[in-house]
Amino acid sequence: MLTREMILAARDLGFEVVEVPEWGGEVRIGVMSGKVREALMDVLAEKQPVSRFQALMLASTIVDENGAPLFGPNDVEQLSDKNTDVLVRLVGVAMRINKIGAGATEEAEKNSEAALSGSSGTASPAN
Repeated sequence: MLTREMILAARDLGFEVVEVPEWGGEVRIGVMSGKVREALMDVLAEKQPVSRFQALMLASTIVDENGAPLFGPNDVEQLSDKNTDVLVRLVGVAMRINKIGAGATEEAEKNSEAALSGSSGTASPAN
């Protein structure tokens, strides 16, 4: 059984490295912590222009090799000025690995349907 200390010490925020030839290298897109995701959702509660949404998403998910954010709130405006094709590509990865958007909803529904139609995982007889 996991202990409190083991759970709190676990490095459970995964990432995906994405090649960005337009920028001359690669970036690491990370899974957001609950706190970071909540802060992003608070900002996105108000309608945002597409380029600002993309920049906010990337500022929240591009991380260094230690998982620390590369960008902060003061970088959002500059990020929104980057190549649209790059922004779209990277935001797609960020949304996928953070399970945000229609694709995440569809995947969750598939998983729920599979769970409902399959075994309950217990030895109890069905009613």
